[in-house]
Amino acid sequence: MAFDDLRDFIKFLESKGELKRVKAEVDPVLEVTEITDRVSKSYGPALLFENPKGSKMPILMNAFGSYERMSWALGANNLDEIPQNLAGLLPDGEPSTFWQKLGTLMKLKNIADYKPREVKNAPCQEVVLADDFSLEDIPVLKCWPQDGGKFITLPLVITKDPESGRQNLGMYRMQVYDAKTTGMHWHAHHDGAHNYRKHQEKSRPIEVAVALGGDPATIYSATAPLPPNVEELFFAGMIRKQAVDVVKAKTVDLMVPANAEIILEGYVDPEETRREGPFGDHTGYYSLADYYPVFHIKCITMRKNPIYPATIVGKPPMEDCYMGKATERIFLPVLKTALPEIEDLNLPLEGVFHNCAIVSIKKSYPAHAYKVMSALWGLGQMMFTKMIIVVDHTVDAQNMSEVLWKVFNNVDPARDIMVVKGPLDALDHSSNTPKYGSKMGIDATKKWPEEGHTREWPDDIEMDEETKRLVDSKWKELGLG
Repeated sequence: MAFDDLRDFIKFLESKGELKRVKAEVDPVLEVTEITDRVSKSYGPALLFENPKGSKMPILMNAFGSYERMSWALGANNLDEIPQNLAGLLPDGEPSTFWQKLGTLMKLKNIADYKPREVKNAPCQEVVLADDFSLEDIPVLKCWPQDGGKFITLPLVITKDPESGRQNLGMYRMQVYDAKTTGMHWHAHHDGAHNYRKHQEKSRPIEVAVALGGDPATIYSATAPLPPNVEELFFAGMIRKQAVDVVKAKTVDLMVPANAEIILEGYVDPEETRREGPFGDHTGYYSLADYYPVFHIKCITMRKNPIYPATIVGKPPMEDCYMGKATERIFLPVLKTALPEIEDLNLPLEGVFHNCAIVSIKKSYPAHAYKVMSALWGLGQMMFTKMIIVVDHTVDAQNMSEVLWKVFNNVDPARDIMVVKGPLDALDHSSNTPKYGSKMGIDATKKWPEEGHTREWPDDIEMDEETKRLVDSKWKELGLG
């Protein structure tokens, strides 16, 4: 199931009873957030605000805000189906060559069919505004009381590497400064920031296009932790099993999703920065104000009667949590190519993607858990993980009660905790220094004599199978439900 665009997805959600139209006038300043947060926390439906104050554009919120909706967005009935759907397309091998292989596979016929497909006429260019436009016409949200202003929260930011010519699609919040400028919240580790620095070295502006809306797989792909040699639009095509249509932007040399709702075209100056933030972030805390590059908009193209997609972030659970869980499921097979001893991975919602990872492993030798921790910290964006908990393969990594039971009972702090230093996510406020600090690994596996535990290790309490079968046979007779 591949959705053509955001509207196609909206129709599907409505047919499933998973979308609520809000006809009353609602203010994009704080009010939309409070309504959406209540609905999100109660595991409610997607919301289409049809009458936002000060704008004619409807606002779509919480579209990915459940496991089921996130699965549907990526063409599956549950998140575990997604890697199964990709399995036949992905190469075998170690991660050192995995992404290289995927990059070369883009040239093969069966995979090349999923590369972006250029079209000449696109819905996103039905209306072209080269002079007479204002961001004030878009119902951009001010999400939380201490936010520095209104923020575009679900943008697909498109840049190009000036050397390879490869495009990148990333999702970076954008604070609206005035009618034609926004901030560009590039963290140092982002691929968009990498392309920006390359342009800085050449002392020239970087062309940028920002797509708002599009098919749901493309929106998700902007958040996926892909390496620079794999383009997000290609990855979206793989998920959809159908190429994403793209069209050349009107004023910049970039290809943009043809079925997006709105496209912002312009540039970021290599030297100009402006104070951006604070912003109520996905950690559940405000990220502090700092100086970031400035995006100057020169042209806006859009559909007739566009829909503005947005999201809010804050204390979990929220919509972004389900996007993170999709990443967990999709990229687990990639981790297993490096570490076949891994049975499962859980990025708990409360860990907001980068603060905690729970890993179950088939333990084969002493200190095996430490090897897994060190390896994970060396894999891509796993380097940001502040806490890694390793449990035995017999433990359900998705069951936090079971995991915490093992941690609280199996861990001797002096023996089983490893603290290392390294890069942290830019939004981590706990470290003394930004983007750098300490990380902790916790070995909650059963300890072996070779690991220094010479005492007898007790067995878990379990009822014998014969008694279980006996009680099963009597259960209805007992009248206990």
